[in-house]
Amino acid sequence: MDLREIPAIIGGDQKSRHGVVLAKSTPAKRYGIRTGEPVANAFRKCPNLAMYPPDHKMYREKSRILMEYLRTYTKEIEQVSVDECYMDFTSIAKRYHSPIDGAAEIKDGIRERFGFTVNIGISTNKLLAKMASDFEKPDRIHTLFPEEIRVKMWPLPIGELYMAGRSSVEVLKKLEIHTIGDLAQSDPAWITSHLKSHGRMLWEFANGRGTDTVQAEPEEAKGIGNSTTLREDAATVEETEPVFGELAQSVGRRLKAAGKKAGMVSMEIKYHDFRTVSHQIQLERPSNDPRVLKDTACSLFLEVWSGEPVRLLGIRTSKLSDEAEPEQLSIFDFQAPAEPDEKHKRLKATVDELNARFGKGAVVKASLMRKKQEHE
Repeated sequence: MDLREIPAIIGGDQKSRHGVVLAKSTPAKRYGIRTGEPVANAFRKCPNLAMYPPDHKMYREKSRILMEYLRTYTKEIEQVSVDECYMDFTSIAKRYHSPIDGAAEIKDGIRERFGFTVNIGISTNKLLAKMASDFEKPDRIHTLFPEEIRVKMWPLPIGELYMAGRSSVEVLKKLEIHTIGDLAQSDPAWITSHLKSHGRMLWEFANGRGTDTVQAEPEEAKGIGNSTTLREDAATVEETEPVFGELAQSVGRRLKAAGKKAGMVSMEIKYHDFRTVSHQIQLERPSNDPRVLKDTACSLFLEVWSGEPVRLLGIRTSKLSDEAEPEQLSIFDFQAPAEPDEKHKRLKATVDELNARFGKGAVVKASLMRKKQEHE
C-alpha cells in the first residue's frame, strides 16, 4: 500500500510532544488537514484517516544518501531540513540544454536509485525556487522565474506564501488581502504598520524578492552552535530571551574552549508546525562573549519572528578566528572605552574558569544571589 495515494498522515504520541501531524499525503490534504495541527483534529476531518508513527532513523538515513547523491552534481548545496535543500545550478548549467533537463535527470535518478520521489523548483533565487517546489506534487518540476510571478504566484491564496503563518494570514484577510497578488500590490508601509518587520518581509516575498545566495557548508563543521526544543511552545518575546541566554552561555563557553571568536551569528527558529527560518548577521568585531551572542540572537529573532508559537530556538556561530588574533580597530575604538578594564577582564576570566571546572552557577554575582533569595 502506497500511503501517498490514500488519506494518510505521519503522527506521534502526544506525551512526547509529537501528537501533531508531521506529514500528510495529497489525499489527506484535500480534507483540509494541515501539517502541525493536532492529530485529533485531523481525525475529525477524516475519520478513515490512516496514521503511522514517524521513523526518524530512516528519515535521517534517506536524507544522508539523498544529500550524498546531490553532491555528486555540485558541492554548492544548502540543506535546510531533513527533506529539503537548495542547490546552486550555476556551475553545472553548461552540461544541460536547459535547467529543466538537468532537474529531470536529478529527479529521475533519485526515484530510480532510492525509490522515493522529489519535487524540484527552479528559479533565480531561493524564495521563488521554494515556492515553485510547493506547486503540484508529487514527482514534478516547476519553474517560477521573475517574469512568471504574476501568472503563477500572484493568484495563489495568501496562505500559500512562504512564511505566511496562520496568525499573519488572519491579519491580512482582515485587511482584505486574500491572494499573494493582493499583498504584492499593497502599500508596504501600510502592511508594516499592521505586521511590523514580518509584514515587510512578506511584502518582499510576495514580490519575489529573496536571497540568491546558497550557503553551502563543507562536510566538516565550520562553526559552533547549539539549539534546544522547548518543553512548551514559546508565544512571547519574554519567553524566548532566557532561552537565548542559556544558548549563548553554552556557545560562548565552547568558543572559548576552542580558543575562537565568531565573526557571524545565526539565529534559528522552528515553529509549532515545524517550519524553520534562520537569520544571520556579521558582527562588527569577532566575539565569544555570551552577552554579545545573546543580544545579537534576540535582535535577529525580533526581525523575523512571525508572532506564531515557537518550539525550537538555536544560535550558531561561523567565520571563526583565533581568539588571540589581533583585531582591526576603527576610529570609534579610540573613544571612551565601553569594554571592562583589565582588572574586570581578569575577574571575569577567573569566574568563567571556575564555572567551567565546577559546573554552571558555582560562582555568581552577589546581586544575583540577593534577587534569587528575594524570590524564594
